Amino acid sequence: MPKVFIIILNWNGYEDLIECLESLRKVDYPEFKIVVIDNGSSDDSIDIIPRQYPDISFIETKKNLGFAGGNNLGITYALKHGADYVLLLNNDTTVEPDFLTKLIEAGESDKKIGIVGPLILFYGDRKKVWFAGGRFNWTKTEGTHIGFKNSILSLSKIKSSPSQKKENELSSWRGTRGDLVKVDYISGCCLLIKREVIEKIGLMSEDYFLYYEDGDWCLRAKKAGLQNILAPVARIYHKGSKSATETSYPYIYYHTRNRLLFCSRFRSVIIAYLISFWLFLKQVVKLFIGYKKNWAKPIIRGVIDFWRGKKGKLAGYY
Repeated sequence: MPKVFIIILNWNGYEDLIECLESLRKVDYPEFKIVVIDNGSSDDSIDIIPRQYPDISFIETKKNLGFAGGNNLGITYALKHGADYVLLLNNDTTVEPDFLTKLIEAGESDKKIGIVGPLILFYGDRKKVWFAGGRFNWTKTEGTHIGFKNSILSLSKIKSSPSQKKENELSSWRGTRGDLVKVDYISGCCLLIKREVIEKIGLMSEDYFLYYEDGDWCLRAKKAGLQNILAPVARIYHKGSKSATETSYPYIYYHTRNRLLFCSRFRSVIIAYLISFWLFLKQVVKLFIGYKKNWAKPIIRGVIDFWRGKKGKLAGYY
């Protein structure tokens, strides 16, 4: 059986991490190892986790390296220790016992498959979809979750239809009974990638620090002639990010800057700059009239940093 290394990035979240690790103890796939990367936590994670779980590999970064930086450390470790597959898994998730078996079955079913992800449901409402594959909206230059907040029961009712335009509709859904679904990207919340794919396209880009790095990785795999696949029969449950809320300064900043960076790499540099000028002028108007200043300021900073070519971590924040 292929050897899988499960990489879990932790940042001040040992309580969620413990629940995640306990769910992994019930996994029925026999050939996997767990590597926890502590990404500069300031809580009790570095004391509690190694003591409570001495059988897992625990690596301290000493500082926050970002999503890609922390995971890359674990990926490099996994490849050096003979991994055939690497699975990225958020620490605020729990899993079904057969999720890994189902993901490996999908990955092994076709050599063209490079990256595989499960159906992700909300932890607090396990009949509601958090992620059923990802699509890129190139008009807005952003990724959207197929099926977000839809009932899982609707998956069997909604068929693929190019005419459906609402982002919360399952416009690209094709599989309802274990079929594999081709998607643009798989969320880094739970992403299984083959060793040979990593060796072909490289590690995750650390330019983003937070957000868009999973989409970048998946599009690089797609450009290399590989497929990104959702395996709906594999299921996990996600609580939701605690590292940044959707109204926080870092969240708005990273989504602004990284969206433009992503656009310049995979769509068009000219379009990225046109979008950036439009965003900048729009926020200046908002500041002038006193509307949504808390949003305008991080967006302006994100645009300016894109113009400056600034990548990586936002200075002064986690």
